[in-house]
Amino acid sequence: MIYLKTPEEIETMRSASTLVSQTLGEVARWIEPGVTTRKLDAVAREFIMDNGGKPACLGYEGFPGTLCIEVNEYVVHGFPSDRVLVDGDIIGIDTVVEKDGFMGDSCYTFAVGTVSPEKTALCRTTRESLYVGIEAAKPGARIGDISNAIQTYCEQRNYSIVREMTGHGIGRKMHEAPEVPNYGRRGIGTRLQNGMCICIEPMVNMGSRNVVIEADGWQCRTRDRKPSAHYEHTIAVVNDKVEVLTTFDYIHQAITDKFI
Repeated sequence: MIYLKTPEEIETMRSASTLVSQTLGEVARWIEPGVTTRKLDAVAREFIMDNGGKPACLGYEGFPGTLCIEVNEYVVHGFPSDRVLVDGDIIGIDTVVEKDGFMGDSCYTFAVGTVSPEKTALCRTTRESLYVGIEAAKPGARIGDISNAIQTYCEQRNYSIVREMTGHGIGRKMHEAPEVPNYGRRGIGTRLQNGMCICIEPMVNMGSRNVVIEADGWQCRTRDRKPSAHYEHTIAVVNDKVEVLTTFDYIHQAITDKFI
């Protein structure tokens, strides 16, 4: 069942979405060679709680961190650990904040030091495809229109789309209906209408689209171990228009020279 939100509920979601956006901006300040992913997780957890939020990922079905950490070939759901970031890594940071009973969800893939032109191009294409998907998310459009727009944009540039993981509805729960795949046909799927809140999150690989889930049941990486990038916004349909509730502006302010 798809739960449509009232304008008042969407305003509460906007507050949660602002805090998750600010959290990524704070984490961005710490991303550099020599930092552990566990340190980034601690920074995020403290920031969220100090600002009246709850780290929704922490403990979710047993997940061990505030952040999902995605270094290089990891696609989604990576664990914080003592892994030390090195120059040339890319790292996706995906997290969810709960505030006043509603969720905000966002992800951004960061450069660690100086990254290769190939990784930079992957990240830029993936981030651009997110906005291509948002542009396709017009009221009255269908989920398949978003999916096809992202897939077409990335595959025309010789990247592949992860199919096992998708975007999703969001609200009082982190994951609600409908699923929002990053591949598919135009004109199919749920029609967007006022009150719908969804997360659009392209996960794009440099090599094959095939992925592997580690033995822990969570951590997902590319089978060929080539890099993957991941970006995400929470959006809402309000008064017959689409509003992006999350923002990358706080990240841009924090790392202007490394914003890719």
